[in-house]
Amino acid sequence: MKHFKIMLFAMAVGLFAGSCQTGTKETKEEKFRYLADEFADIRVIRYRIPGWDSLTFNQKEYIYHLSEAAKSGRDIFWDQNFKYGLKIRKVLETIFENYKGERSGADYDNFVIYAKRVFFSNGIHHHYAEDKFIPGCSEDYFRLLLAESGQADVADEIIPMLYDPTLYPQRKNISGKGDLLLGSSVNFYDGVSRAEAEAFYAKMENPKDPRPISYGLNTKLVKREGQIFEDVYKVGGLYGPTIEKIISHLEKASAAAENDTQREYISLLISYYKSGDLRTWDQYNVAWVKDTQSQVDFINGFIENYNDPLGMKATWEAVVNFKDIEASKRTDIISKNAQWFEDNSPVDQKFKKKEVKGVSAKVITVAQLGGDCHPAAPLGINLPNADWIRKEYGSKSVTIANIGEAYNMAAEEAPKSITTEFSWDEAEIALVKQFGAITNEIHTDLHECLGHGSGQLLEGVSSNALKEFSSPLEEARADIFALYYMADPKLVELGVLPNEDAYKAAYINYIRNGIFTQFVRIDLGKNVTQAHMQGRKLIAEWCFENGKGENVIEKRVRDNKTYFVINDFLKLRDLFGTLLKELQRVKSEGDYQAGKDLITKYSIEIDPILHKELKERYATLNLKPYGGFINPDITPVEKEGKVVDYKVEYPKDFLKQMLDYGKKY
Repeated sequence: MKHFKIMLFAMAVGLFAGSCQTGTKETKEEKFRYLADEFADIRVIRYRIPGWDSLTFNQKEYIYHLSEAAKSGRDIFWDQNFKYGLKIRKVLETIFENYKGERSGADYDNFVIYAKRVFFSNGIHHHYAEDKFIPGCSEDYFRLLLAESGQADVADEIIPMLYDPTLYPQRKNISGKGDLLLGSSVNFYDGVSRAEAEAFYAKMENPKDPRPISYGLNTKLVKREGQIFEDVYKVGGLYGPTIEKIISHLEKASAAAENDTQREYISLLISYYKSGDLRTWDQYNVAWVKDTQSQVDFINGFIENYNDPLGMKATWEAVVNFKDIEASKRTDIISKNAQWFEDNSPVDQKFKKKEVKGVSAKVITVAQLGGDCHPAAPLGINLPNADWIRKEYGSKSVTIANIGEAYNMAAEEAPKSITTEFSWDEAEIALVKQFGAITNEIHTDLHECLGHGSGQLLEGVSSNALKEFSSPLEEARADIFALYYMADPKLVELGVLPNEDAYKAAYINYIRNGIFTQFVRIDLGKNVTQAHMQGRKLIAEWCFENGKGENVIEKRVRDNKTYFVINDFLKLRDLFGTLLKELQRVKSEGDYQAGKDLITKYSIEIDPILHKELKERYATLNLKPYGGFINPDITPVEKEGKVVDYKVEYPKDFLKQMLDYGKKY
């Protein structure tokens, strides 16, 4: 099956930089610094929880226990990323705890950078580009670290995993060489080939089931002595003790819940964790999506399938949040007009929903991130993933305000920006500066609130018909839905956009990023593997190619620097509409070959000359292209042995938080 909760990352790549900070807690007298650390291609940002003091004691208690549940599943995600991931993490943690040698010099500094990269990526593969990264210190030095921290016995096993570029080279093997599953480093399959996995699940699926369950979502597929079976994540099963800890915190959260509705779906979630029954997971999602009145909300479970090469098995993740009531007025307007957007879509009538049900949208404040949402975090979320639930009961869409704010505030701490370097003229710069922030927010709203919920599958079409291309095609479909409507006068009429020219900032940012600047995140000579990036590349390059006859997007060169300039914004919108129509057809009909053709032609290979130029220009800006977050600490305040409040503190030290999490969770 295909599961669609889309995680939108900052579209304008590399806008943020600053200086490294150390320490533990922020005092009231200090100016709050958003940027906490920088290393390799990473910047680590702190986010605040505005509105915390306005919450009731019960709401704070509810959030606290949900936050503990959100952090308790951390090891599951590490293990899913790579079967030796937890072992490597423990090795690094032990070095920091027990190493008796000199903690200075180039070799030690490079070791620290490598360790931070591993903690940030929840493994030895880049969290976004998915390639394995290699330590900057020598193998001999790493052996010394192991020996002097009491771990010499693991050196021969660990060193090749870290240093051999041919061993576990990619998290997902999309090179086209070797078997898709056997050649991937993710830990969803053990000794099982692609053909074997597909045959295993083909026997389970019932194409006539109007409410199909998400087969394989919460399992590991294992081959032992020629037999293939599923190992289920549940109490008494895979990661049973960890799941018991999650349940313990969920039970405590339930006692402090705002209402019986929350208690009902928490009970269903606990039942699911105990049984591993995916029908119960669906019942939980139906109950959860109906709750549009509670202020505090959360996600917790095996949800996203981006890391699975087959797009079936989900990583564990969690987010705890509460509604930003004032900011949600904008998303309320969009969701209330969902039927208008569906009716006026350029897609074929037979692929449209006759009745859009249960679309709810809000702006939220995140209180805690966990699993696949930490340290790298989403800017927007749309759930649940099952198409039949979305069709019958609707979906919840959110835009995460305080995460977006943290990105923006970190940008203000940076001396340079990518906008000035890659914009053709002052007119482009002015448009982006004036409307870039608001149009990024609106793009997220439209993408999450409406894009993923739009359209429908034809009867008998499997949700997983597009297989390994499901995620990038769905990313592209939701993105282009948002882009198409960004230029519609309806948004100005509704008061969502300030004027009829504001959308141009979104078009400028998106085309530039999709066709050029986002590739700064990828090493020279490598291909695009990440689903969101593939989706953006597909849209930008398809429009560039199909608009050449009318010079809609022009490639210009000045002073040996390349720029991509939009000459006709309305014709570009027409191209967006044409591609949206085709992407919806591909999804609705389950046209695997057409989807494969789009991805392989437009989404994977990067022009090596442009890539080199981009890297060189970007290097002069001294910026980091990836961002992630330090979680705030939420701690009980006791008086005479009784909890009377919950306080929020904002750590500054990313490495310290990672080491603390390793001990506690």
